[in-house]
Amino acid sequence: MLTPLLIAFVVGYGLGALPFGFLVARAHGVNIFEVGSRSSGATNVKRSVGPRAGNLVFALDVLKGGVAAGWALLAGGKTAVVLPVEECVFGQGWTVVGEGWIHLGLAGLVGALLGHSFSCFTRFRGGKGVATAAGGFLVLMPWATLAAAGAWVLTFFTSRYVSLASIVAALVLPLAAGWLEQPGVVVGLAAAVAVFVVVRHRANIARLVAGTENKFVKKKTS
Repeated sequence: MLTPLLIAFVVGYGLGALPFGFLVARAHGVNIFEVGSRSSGATNVKRSVGPRAGNLVFALDVLKGGVAAGWALLAGGKTAVVLPVEECVFGQGWTVVGEGWIHLGLAGLVGALLGHSFSCFTRFRGGKGVATAAGGFLVLMPWATLAAAGAWVLTFFTSRYVSLASIVAALVLPLAAGWLEQPGVVVGLAAAVAVFVVVRHRANIARLVAGTENKFVKKKTS
């Protein structure tokens, strides 16, 4: 099992390392690592380049996380299988993948997160990993991920802080996974990713505490 896990991780890293934020910003004449928060994530691209560019980067980052987590499952031919309740990964009598292949998806997602945050194509710089994690977990445990997405939306529209919404969503994810009785290894990875996201947002947390964090306010058009 070690070799398939290693392959899934390496392929996941390669997918995650694709620097979509850097490339999209560069196409608009902007070096994303020299503006704003100096992150290649969708939020910084949206602020520094524009909404269309930011939304495109967000979609691509979600996609690469989903592909990194899902390709190994597809290769194993274990998707779209309805299992008995006692064998379900997602609980409630419905699943997408059997237990024997969930580890490959997790390995791919871990690789994608590290690739996105520390891309070998951009001197090991990158984004904070929220969109990429969301794409991977949407494949592995959709209901828990949708609960975390709901927490993100609620937090963002009440505070207008993208960083705070991302942190809250990351913390909600393992709680939702546990409540939905996901496998322990999935809950454990969700908790580890939550810690990873919080650490990656440590500068934002300091600014939130100091009251200097930028709110995401839609600009008025003349």
